[in-house]
Amino acid sequence: MLKLHDKFLEGRRLETMVENQTSYTLKNAAMHVFETHEQAEKVLLEFNQPVLASMIEGKKVMHLRDYESFDFLPGESLVLPANETMCIDFPEAKSKNPTRCPAMAISEEKIKSVLQFMNESMTKDDEKEWGLMDYNFHFVNDQGIFQILQRLLFLFSENHPSKDFFVDNMLRELIIRILQTNERKIYTNSQIAINSNNRLSYVIRYIREHLHEPLNVDDLSKKAYMSPSHFYRVFKNELGISPIEFINNERIKLATGLLQNPKLNIKDVYMQCGFESRSYFNRVFKHRQQLSPGEYQTKVKNIKYKV
Repeated sequence: MLKLHDKFLEGRRLETMVENQTSYTLKNAAMHVFETHEQAEKVLLEFNQPVLASMIEGKKVMHLRDYESFDFLPGESLVLPANETMCIDFPEAKSKNPTRCPAMAISEEKIKSVLQFMNESMTKDDEKEWGLMDYNFHFVNDQGIFQILQRLLFLFSENHPSKDFFVDNMLRELIIRILQTNERKIYTNSQIAINSNNRLSYVIRYIREHLHEPLNVDDLSKKAYMSPSHFYRVFKNELGISPIEFINNERIKLATGLLQNPKLNIKDVYMQCGFESRSYFNRVFKHRQQLSPGEYQTKVKNIKYKV
């Protein structure tokens, strides 16, 4: 699990009765760590540069424009464009168990320079050019990104004359890794664009709120007032994947966050995520993450960066 350096906690200042904010600004990026102490709804946040937000502790519910809301959990990151207003709920924040989330604003000039470097030095197999950052990109941190984020949290708070240089190098690797992880998306553009007025909106919300329970196409189709075959066809046309694939993606998304909690064993995790057996959980997790739940948990525990 990502950890904060003591200097972030020592340097924090109370912005309101519910939230602390600690900020460090360098040449090409600024790191802001938000610590929310009380439950709150419809908190608005906006940056004038592209931003990478990553959850450390607690839970947020994100509302982006008029799209369907989604949970933002530890172990996940979200990339947003400049001037994108986030509307955020904090359903679980408490004074003794605050919600913590670093948000790193990155200059567009830095992103463009990395894209130029990639197109000159890292040609794609299909010979197409690397494009601009894929904003509204919500993903589970892989081990490489996890380690870079942990290192950046340390570097921003370190009192070192060369930290601007160190951070700049880490930013380049971070941007490259994010651009290379499109296949690990949690939400495709079509999934994000399920508007709250869409007929599937209620079903998607129901799935996310009942992942720990048995879910099947027949029951879900009734909630959408469709026949099972029609529901399956509409769901796949709208989201690009089948209902079962969507359910498994949501469950694996939840599992990757839970596996970063050293207090939970694998049985605790797969049961909380609604999987009926460990073997099926292992198979789905490995297909999605390219390593078993046990291997993933071991790698998280063995992260050497400390802050």
